[in-house]
Amino acid sequence: MAVYFWIFANIFLFISQRLVRYLVREMQGRGMNLRKVLVVGAGELGQRVVQKLNLYPEIGFSVIGYLSHDPEKVGSTLEGSKVLGLYEDLNRVIKENDVSQLFIALPLNAHERLEKILNSLKEETVDIKLVPDLLRYVDLQSGIEELDGMPVINLTESPLYGWNTVLKRASDIVLSGLAILITFPLMVLIAVAVKLGSRGPLLYKQERMGLDRDVFTMYKFRSMKIEAEKQTGPVWAKEDDDRRTPVGSFLRSTSLDELPQLFNVFMGQMSLVGPRPERPVFVEEFKKSIPFYMLRLKMKAGLTGWAQVNGWRGNTSLEKRIEFDLYYIKHWSLLFDIKIIFLTIWKGLINRHAY
Repeated sequence: MAVYFWIFANIFLFISQRLVRYLVREMQGRGMNLRKVLVVGAGELGQRVVQKLNLYPEIGFSVIGYLSHDPEKVGSTLEGSKVLGLYEDLNRVIKENDVSQLFIALPLNAHERLEKILNSLKEETVDIKLVPDLLRYVDLQSGIEELDGMPVINLTESPLYGWNTVLKRASDIVLSGLAILITFPLMVLIAVAVKLGSRGPLLYKQERMGLDRDVFTMYKFRSMKIEAEKQTGPVWAKEDDDRRTPVGSFLRSTSLDELPQLFNVFMGQMSLVGPRPERPVFVEEFKKSIPFYMLRLKMKAGLTGWAQVNGWRGNTSLEKRIEFDLYYIKHWSLLFDIKIIFLTIWKGLINRHAY
């Protein structure tokens, strides 16, 4: 009975949704069940509102036009809708066109105009919707919360909160623990090769910046000569870098030098998947020249990441790396993490940008 119920419930739910959608579209095509929309603001934000409304005609919104503060725009057509008048014509346009929905989409510097518009609407019965001019500042998770009755708009917030944090940390502990057990014999062989290949310590320790600018010590198998940066200072590794040891060249090209970072993951300083951690000296440099660079620090640094599996690692475009890192943060899910882990294994360890 349970199986039958599940099958028929899904079938009839699918049919009913398609039927309702068809009926609604038929009604709206005949001019029924339409709500007339007026957009106050004919700038970039107002035009984006009209674009979004036109994408979903099944909602039942019919945009009749805009109002603008610029007399030269009156009569022009933007995104398929006409500019019907100025802000001062608001009450007249509402009455003449039987407007039921009003979208106010003004720039941030139009506070005085917004106050006058809202005051003029006190005697109207239209539904008023305010679209804040904050899209340019929305980079990560965004939404509206309520603080004791006061609306609060989130512009940039990490997706890792509540149970998401628990799920990601639990998966990191389990998967990194398994990876340590599986790769431990290989790590022993690499350790022997490093010690026999050149004099110096087995592991290379380096400060990296992670979640919320926390600095931690990241571990790698040593792949370069002792005091490799004594003459140059902190620099990125380059192709045919003469500072590498013979064993180190192989380790860096296969990314096997990064296996000790599994312990960083297990201890909670890193995650298996996330933006790659960078050295504090480079963070201070990049944050001044690359927009949104610091948003990478809203997610725990990872052993692998969306940018890495798409080829953006090593000496490649920082802008593209940021683009892929931010995409990962915005669309994070546990399934996305699993996909990146499988892609990392599938594409193999060899990377032409790893030196």
